[in-house]
Amino acid sequence: MATLSTSNNRRMILTSAAVIAVGLGAYGLGRVYPPLGPSQGTIAPAERYVSSQVGEGDVTLGDTAVPELMQTDAFELMVKDPQFRALAASPGFKALLGQPQVMAAILNNPQGFSSLAKNQSAFQDLANTAKNFSSLGLKSHQASADLLNAVYGHSAAIEALSSHPEVLEAIGRNAAAFARFANSGNAFRDAASKASLDASMADNAAAFGRLAADNAAMKALQADPQVFASLAANASTFKSLSGQQKLFLDAVRNASAAARSLELAGISNASLSAISANPAAFSLLSSQPKALQAISGHWNAFLALSGHPQALQVILANGSAFSSFSHNANAFRDAASKAANDARLARNASAFQNLANDTAAMKALQADPQVFAAIGNQSLAFGGLAGNAKLLNAQLLSAIGRNSSAFSNLANNAAQLNSASRALQALDAHSLVLSAAAANQLNVGASQAVLANPQAFSAMLANPRAFDAISKNSAALATLSSNQKALQSLAAQPNLSALMANPSFSAALNQAGVSQSHAD
Repeated sequence: MATLSTSNNRRMILTSAAVIAVGLGAYGLGRVYPPLGPSQGTIAPAERYVSSQVGEGDVTLGDTAVPELMQTDAFELMVKDPQFRALAASPGFKALLGQPQVMAAILNNPQGFSSLAKNQSAFQDLANTAKNFSSLGLKSHQASADLLNAVYGHSAAIEALSSHPEVLEAIGRNAAAFARFANSGNAFRDAASKASLDASMADNAAAFGRLAADNAAMKALQADPQVFASLAANASTFKSLSGQQKLFLDAVRNASAAARSLELAGISNASLSAISANPAAFSLLSSQPKALQAISGHWNAFLALSGHPQALQVILANGSAFSSFSHNANAFRDAASKAANDARLARNASAFQNLANDTAAMKALQADPQVFAAIGNQSLAFGGLAGNAKLLNAQLLSAIGRNSSAFSNLANNAAQLNSASRALQALDAHSLVLSAAAANQLNVGASQAVLANPQAFSAMLANPRAFDAISKNSAALATLSSNQKALQSLAAQPNLSALMANPSFSAALNQAGVSQSHAD
């Protein structure tokens, strides 16, 4: 097992441990530390860190991963901090750690989840809605994709139309009729100024007249009349969603915000369907940009592993332990084919044997064994994603591969990445509500709850069973609602939030005795 060799790395870890205490002290559990500078509070990638997993299905902890995790300096410093021990020993916190998918989502949106948890009934209702309407996911994701495709490349024109909601809704109800203006913004202006004489505008003549008199909006539409062709190309989706003006307007605005951020990053229109179908996974990657960057550089190998999510979870949760295969993919194939004889693989032997027998997957790994080094070098980040390995599916990874350089660049722009992620989650929630409303399947109260917490709902929709379990745990919700500042301090440090979301962190705390007693 590797060890830390520099005082600089140790200082980084000490600073990160202080971040936790700052958050805990902020709500009265401990002493207050001096404020940290903007460059402090990170853990270097070179630190030794090996983890394992407690996941769904047959994925189980390995023989050595938890002990090795416990021996890292980062873990040692965390469990020796009395404020952290006090929090970690509470039944509610242990329950949250027992659901790594939930913990990852919470640390990606601590303020939203902490606020929601103040009302257990509201939290449970939202979790129930996610569970009950997960079957609508495919339909709502298609609606999101259509909205994104329609607005992509037309942000200024969409903003102009959004500033006149009645017009946008009228066009949405009959988008095909407006395709005739795709080659002439002036023709649209003239028709809008005499809307009472145009069959497609007459029912909303006053609204179209106000748009025609809005010089700024008309200038944007005259500069991009092709927006009407784009809307018409998705006419059926717009018609099905345009029955509720405010919801429709918010959905379009969220789609426009997400599309604009992705467009600026160079993400192609062709990739939008995959991204819109996987908003929760994209959100988790946005919280660990180093992992996104690594995936962008080795997407084909990750694509191969995604076909075997159980094996992928083990690899992500034990990144350092797999680094030895980075120069010899044949060694990995041999180890996987005889997984019962390898301590890293034995508890999940059948999953790795299936991977070894997958000729196409092994060919991709043999072409890029450095994927194991990439995972090992960012083991903290990938360990935090391990509990959600199933969300890293072929559809999303293929989209990343088609735009690998753009996604790599996006990973270096935190503000743009987070903006796109939050807009996509909001779009996800709005699309589901609109799809459910169109099918008369969602009541007003449930709709209001979803739209008041769109990011939280999107995360719940991706892992409904895990959130359903937490929603019934009063202690977990009490811990979540009363520790917002501490969670925000953790969330502000990607490496620390990844550590907290690691599936083996709970088991390591148990073995360290943190779960049995408070600080000594």
